[in-house]
Amino acid sequence: MIFSRSSGILLHPTSLPSRGGIGDLGPAAYDFIRFLAEARQGLWQLLPLNPPANGSSPYSSTSAFAGNPQLISLERLVERGWLEAGALSDLSPGIDAIDYGQVSRTKIPLLWQATKNFLDRAGTCERQVLEAFCDRNCGWLEDYVLFDTIRERCGPGWNRWPRELATREPAAIRSISRELGPELRARRVIQFFFWEQWRALRHYCAQNSVRVVGDTAIFVDYDSADVWTHRQLFRLRDNLEPEVVAGVPPDYFSAHGQRWGNPLYDWEAIRASGYRWWIERLRRATETCDIIRLDHFRGFAQFWEIPASEPTAVNGRWVDGPGDELFDKLREQLGGLPFFAEDLGLITPDVVALRERHNIAGMAVLQFAFGDVGAHAYLPHHLNPHRVIYTGTHDNDTCLGWWSALGEKERAAVEALIGPCADGPNWGLIRLAQSSPANLSVVAVQVKNKLGSEARLNTPSSHSGNYHWRYQPGALKPELATKLAALAEVTDRLPEPVLVKDADPFLA
Repeated sequence: MIFSRSSGILLHPTSLPSRGGIGDLGPAAYDFIRFLAEARQGLWQLLPLNPPANGSSPYSSTSAFAGNPQLISLERLVERGWLEAGALSDLSPGIDAIDYGQVSRTKIPLLWQATKNFLDRAGTCERQVLEAFCDRNCGWLEDYVLFDTIRERCGPGWNRWPRELATREPAAIRSISRELGPELRARRVIQFFFWEQWRALRHYCAQNSVRVVGDTAIFVDYDSADVWTHRQLFRLRDNLEPEVVAGVPPDYFSAHGQRWGNPLYDWEAIRASGYRWWIERLRRATETCDIIRLDHFRGFAQFWEIPASEPTAVNGRWVDGPGDELFDKLREQLGGLPFFAEDLGLITPDVVALRERHNIAGMAVLQFAFGDVGAHAYLPHHLNPHRVIYTGTHDNDTCLGWWSALGEKERAAVEALIGPCADGPNWGLIRLAQSSPANLSVVAVQVKNKLGSEARLNTPSSHSGNYHWRYQPGALKPELATKLAALAEVTDRLPEPVLVKDADPFLA
């Protein structure tokens, strides 16, 4: 798919300055969309929206289909009548770094209260739209709410649950479903709240000519409803433990590689199923967002297989992925491939060929472009329109943090290209990206506000301190919008109208 020329901002909803200790889909999100419209930005890129499994990473989730309850706006629940306004009075208005433990202790109980109020007070019409939502999403919803409820009762690690539950023996599943009925109903309502708010926000994006760029992680977490429900699609041992896990070999970010620990797919079993789970997963993604970034695209050509017993990613091997057949099936079932590929790192000719055969755009990151002559492949004069250019992604330091750590040779190379910039090297890189041939240009929100390493969102291979940053109210000033709008106009990146789809938020 060829995307029209446009520009946008990378900002995960957790980084919004919302009340409740974490960014959400409420008033601050609508303020951000209005800023994008004023700045003539046509893209909002975010990270996966799924519920976290371990820690704070949106790339480690208990479901590839469900929404993250932490992102539900309490203010929107008050507007709907499911919470009293006074219930929010104890929430700190301060915008501090996210304390996920505090969010669990203060915000989540209010979500449960809103759920109880809904189940107690909802009228016939509201119950009908809830039922319609559950019916339409039963393919993933029922397994997820059951998994989430049992996980709360029995603890993380479904392989350590009673054997009959871990292996999903039908009689045991029927029995536990009856026993947990009220809790399952409550979790269905929480998902209903999330997707009602997300569909309303996405509708508002379309009204403001903003396309939403989503993100699909290639792998899923072992401790997830997906692996528990579809064990046959993953490389597991008889004891239900992973046989092999995912990661990447030693690279720019780590001398020991990255051992992600996700269970690897059994692609033969997936092929025998007609790729049904993958088709439904990406159908859901394309219904949720306008454009999808496919994380770790090279894994579809070849993936790094690490024996689960290995403590690092060093002792692994490359194994062939599904290749063309998966994308042929996706095109057949979805009618198109509105994707672009995260194709960074060690990219071999077969990965490039797979991407190009299916007309999937690749990525270029300017922070990687100045190290040596080989890195110049990411510079604008080597790019074509079928690219998405970034100054840096969520895995990179902010531009100013990166600049402060550059050696003299790299800094001289940057200055040779962008020249002296009175408004800072971050704006020099923004102008370089916006004026490039790449049709899509995305810049992290931190870059536009001259923030340093203190505002870095994620450091790969670091297991603490990630995904905690939020921007402060008032940071997106009118003069910033004016500056971005002028740049969008002169680089021919003004947003085009977006088809406003069915605004009914309940049936998605």
